[in-house]
This record gives sequence, C-alpha cells and structure tokens, in this order.
Amino acid sequence: QVQLVESGGGLVQAGGSLRLSCAASGLPFSSYVMGWFRQAPGKEREFVAAINRSGGIALHADSVKGRFTISRDNAKNTVYLQMNGLKPEDTAVYYCAAERTVVLYRKPDTYDLWGQGTQVTVSS
Repeated sequence: QVQLVESGGGLVQAGGSLRLSCAASGLPFSSYVMGWFRQAPGKEREFVAAINRSGGIALHADSVKGRFTISRDNAKNTVYLQMNGLKPEDTAVYYCAAERTVVLYRKPDTYDLWGQGTQVTVSS
C-alpha cells in the first residue's frame, strides 16, 4: 500500500521556523519526483517546491524562495521542507506529493500520489 505521511506542522510565530517531513512507503521512492504544495482556506492548491529523484535539483516557488528549502533522503524514503522566516500568509495545509517522472512539475494535477496534509499556522 502506497502511503505519504506528512508531519511537523504546527503553530509558530511570524519569523519562526518549522521543518516538515513526508515519509513514503510502498513505492520505489528514488524513482519519484517529490513536491510540496499548500492550500489556504478558500484558495486553490499552490506549488511550493519540488525536487528531482536524486535530490540534486530543486525548484521553489517565488513566494518562498530564500526562505524554504526542499530536500530528500532516499535512504530514509523521506522528503523535507525546511521553512524559515515564516509569515502569516504561509498559513495553510501543506501536502507532499509524488510523481514517477523526471520533470519538476508545478501543477498539482500532474502528481498522482498525495499525503493527507499537515496544518501550518503562522501568527502575527
């Protein structure tokens, strides 16, 4: 059974940091591009970051560039999102996603596998 399980969300003050993790099981993890997306209430799901299969190439949305960093550990079947300098507008449910491809896609509908999400709330 394929599973993506996010953890690490929570409540943090503006300027603070959080590290999200997404543990994958039931799939050949190193064959998948991994992505992070987020969805705030009343808004569409938006791209945050993606990383290629080896972890050598990463892509970040302009809104988080310089503050968030995606990484992965293929030995642990886990992808991470280090979030620094958090702002209230970063408040959302954060989802990890996986797609068996070589392209770092930004569109959510190109990813087949999704986790259940973890809530991140940033207070001002």
